[in-house]
Amino acid sequence: MKPIYRLLYLIYRLGSSLWYRARRRFTLAGLCVAGGFLVAASVGVDVENNVVYQAFALLLALLLSAVAVGRFFRAKFSATRALPRFGTAGKPLPYRVRLKNLTGQAQTGLTLLENFTDPRPPFEEWFAFQLAENRRLRPFQISERRRNNPFRRVDPVAVPVPPLAPQGETEVSVEILPLRRGVLRFTGLTLARPDSLGLFRAFRRISAPQTVLVLPKRYWLPPIALPGTMKYQQGGVALAANIGRSEEFVSLRDYRRGDPLRHIHWRSWARAGRPIVKEFEDEFFVRHALVLDTFTDELHSEILEEAVSVAASFACTVLTQESLLDLLFVGPESYCFTAGRGLAHADQMLEILASVRACGDRPFAALEHLVIAHVSVVSGCICVLQKWDDARKRLVEKLRALRLPVLVFVIVPPGKAKPDAGPLRAEPENFHVLEPGKIEEQLAGLS
Repeated sequence: MKPIYRLLYLIYRLGSSLWYRARRRFTLAGLCVAGGFLVAASVGVDVENNVVYQAFALLLALLLSAVAVGRFFRAKFSATRALPRFGTAGKPLPYRVRLKNLTGQAQTGLTLLENFTDPRPPFEEWFAFQLAENRRLRPFQISERRRNNPFRRVDPVAVPVPPLAPQGETEVSVEILPLRRGVLRFTGLTLARPDSLGLFRAFRRISAPQTVLVLPKRYWLPPIALPGTMKYQQGGVALAANIGRSEEFVSLRDYRRGDPLRHIHWRSWARAGRPIVKEFEDEFFVRHALVLDTFTDELHSEILEEAVSVAASFACTVLTQESLLDLLFVGPESYCFTAGRGLAHADQMLEILASVRACGDRPFAALEHLVIAHVSVVSGCICVLQKWDDARKRLVEKLRALRLPVLVFVIVPPGKAKPDAGPLRAEPENFHVLEPGKIEEQLAGLS
């Protein structure tokens, strides 16, 4: 089987490369002429019984002349992008490009094309994806395969450029559509100018490597009463960041090694002749655990992408409240990131979620151990799961046995029957099933 897939992979790379180059080099009219040329070449072989060969010769002459004229484009340019720090998957990313004409001649009819790193995967990754798709899809579902292509990172753009005077500058507004979270890498940009017939574009490439981080897609959430109550947090004054009961003065005491200098009471030190510090009341506030299930055998799982989006939605919502949020997930290692109330901000949490990858080489028990180890410091737990099997039910059962409030969200494939709530059967308000394509409206109905 693998040798056949290697041949298909070579065909895929060759075909995608030819189609990419053709779409950039030829205008729409040029693609029509090229298509007509190929049809005429295949039909006009029999010159005795039809006259299609005449169209073949004419179209060939048009293409050759257009390509020959394109060779004389020798202008020079410089370019600078003003990229934002972040983008969001599925939402337009606007930015501006400043162009300068480095020649003494006016340049008109230009089009700006962005260049990105090659999104095509190595063979092993492509092979794993094809096997996963063959297991998931019925035969001949070509349209769904194309729609779910995980390797396409961004939609191509072609932006008209205003006329450039000799040694002149202009600024162009560009808008691209990132399709996937993660780092989007620009390698440069291309200025294209069509020939006089409007068939073939001549290129001038400009090296301009840059990157922008594409954050996960987020959904709007209504105000939700999250589970859990206030709980003592060690080091609460520092964590609270001057919110709530922090800086609640209790008494004065002698200095102890490790006390922060900002807590020294200088007047008392001057009177007593020894260091005196202010003592504050311990801080009690809400701290939630956001548990993200990354365990899947598919490197490019749509269920995982939706799970990350749901987790990102809760991260943005919870961090607007006066609470802490611990993001718990497993990748090559077990990770715990804390944000809120003087620590990291929502943007930093989203940056982490933008880089989450599927975990297929470790057991789900690794996440269970990580979560159970954090039970003593959190007030409640939000679980975003990709399945609802025995291992995940067992995790929820353990959390409930430890008297930790739990809110569970399970992402299921479209059309699949809603699973039984299992250990949350007595608390249906804390168990929610989400289906890709309907997640936004399902989350909007929460209360």
